[in-house]
Amino acid sequence: MAVRIRSLEDAAGAAPAWDAFVQATPAASFFHLSPWAAVIRRAFGHPTHYAFAEQDGAIVGVLPLARQRTLLFGDTLASTPFCVYGGAVAATPEAAAALEGHALGLQRRLGAPCLEYRRLAAADPGWTGRPPLYFTFRKPIVITGDDAKDMQKNIPRKQRAEVRKAIDRFKLTSVSNSDTRILHRLYAESVRNLGSPVFPRRYFTLLAEAFPGAHDVTTVLHEGTPVSSVLNFHFRDQVLPYYGGGSQAARGLSANDFMYWEVMRRAGRERGATLFDFGRSKLGTGAFAYKRNWGFTEEELHYCYRLAPGATIPENNPNNPKYRLFIALWKKLPLPVANILGPPLVRGLG
Repeated sequence: MAVRIRSLEDAAGAAPAWDAFVQATPAASFFHLSPWAAVIRRAFGHPTHYAFAEQDGAIVGVLPLARQRTLLFGDTLASTPFCVYGGAVAATPEAAAALEGHALGLQRRLGAPCLEYRRLAAADPGWTGRPPLYFTFRKPIVITGDDAKDMQKNIPRKQRAEVRKAIDRFKLTSVSNSDTRILHRLYAESVRNLGSPVFPRRYFTLLAEAFPGAHDVTTVLHEGTPVSSVLNFHFRDQVLPYYGGGSQAARGLSANDFMYWEVMRRAGRERGATLFDFGRSKLGTGAFAYKRNWGFTEEELHYCYRLAPGATIPENNPNNPKYRLFIALWKKLPLPVANILGPPLVRGLG
């Protein structure tokens, strides 16, 4: 039978089969899972267009899409906003071609000037790539249960020293739970200090609800006070620390180094994780350098585009010179003010 394209929103009961396909397909990622659609709609109000390829009654490809259209940051049909990876994942060339044709047709019908795929692989013919900007950081981890030996196997010497200092000198401890309220408070302070708008707290709540068995929150305590926290996702054998932040005191306490070691240690020991995915960072940023210092080698993310006549690749990132003044001013905002103004702005920046 020929491949046909169906809408996940219109296909009642198809979500479990969608997610089973994603779990079983090596090229698929955590960000291809179906619950992201409801999270994006409910947290940001963006319409989603999740489509799957079906043949002989079975799903043979998936394509998550959402349309980000805001006055300040333009109009993009993306796979997928607020996510590191995206694009079509297919079991056959026919399914891949059908999904691409569907995406291009949807772009035309919606009148979206830009279609974006967030890929690891290089752009296919007909797609426009961009100069290197985003990189991801992944590496295998080995956890046996001996903390000293495992730390030596997985962390470079300088970072091991910071973790030991956090444990021995500052007596930091960690907890693992689902407390997104503490996480969001620390995250909000951290991104304000970087000059970035904060996500709404509701977004973190929705993510925890959408992935009840596939997330946890690691929070670091100093003398009983939370100083850093990170939301982690778990997918197959992978752990993905995704949204994290810390208080002003965190850096001096080596709290972030300790936090990421705790994420690595707990994921390996408690969930059997063998791959640590440190997520994406922009070239030339402090986060990029930090992940390199942790012993990770960067992999370029080949985000690629199909553009309507006259359209250009979106440049909604802090490296864009036109945002420098905005970033400088945002860093000076009182935190309560930044927390009110940030969520409406960040809708177009994922």
